[in-house]
Amino acid sequence: MAEETERADATEAVEAAYRLRDDAADTQSDPAIQEEWIRQSNLIYGGLGAAGLVAVQPFLTTSPLDLTATICVVAFAVAIPLLAALLVLNRQEAFRRQVTRSRLVSVAKTLAEGASFVGLTAAFWHISLIAGLTFLVTTFFAVGVHSAGYTKLEYDGSFRARFARRKT
Repeated sequence: MAEETERADATEAVEAAYRLRDDAADTQSDPAIQEEWIRQSNLIYGGLGAAGLVAVQPFLTTSPLDLTATICVVAFAVAIPLLAALLVLNRQEAFRRQVTRSRLVSVAKTLAEGASFVGLTAAFWHISLIAGLTFLVTTFFAVGVHSAGYTKLEYDGSFRARFARRKT
């Protein structure tokens, strides 16, 4: 009897996981969701690019740079052009009302955001070890906060009801 209950629970859990996967796939193709992702990406890329320009500015006239300053400058030398390219791409995505699925773009997003994170951490670390560590720990906490909030908002069962399918 207990084995049958465990099998039924396992089967139910697997079916729920498949339903969640199918719902996620359906929502990813929804134009309203793609438009929101583009808006959020614009905010992220613009903010990171501006932060990078501000963080690098004091090092433009300083020479030689210490290790943390060098890491900051090199990280933003990678991030700023990629962020600019991603902002321009977002305009094209908004015009076409769809998000690109290019692997190269995915790599560029990861590299730009990762380099920005490294650059900002190094900039704070350059100012103060405590500030750098605080920024590092708080950033990971912030990612957890965003992930928890996003998951609760998007997968609470009423998500798909908010975005009625458009007839094409």
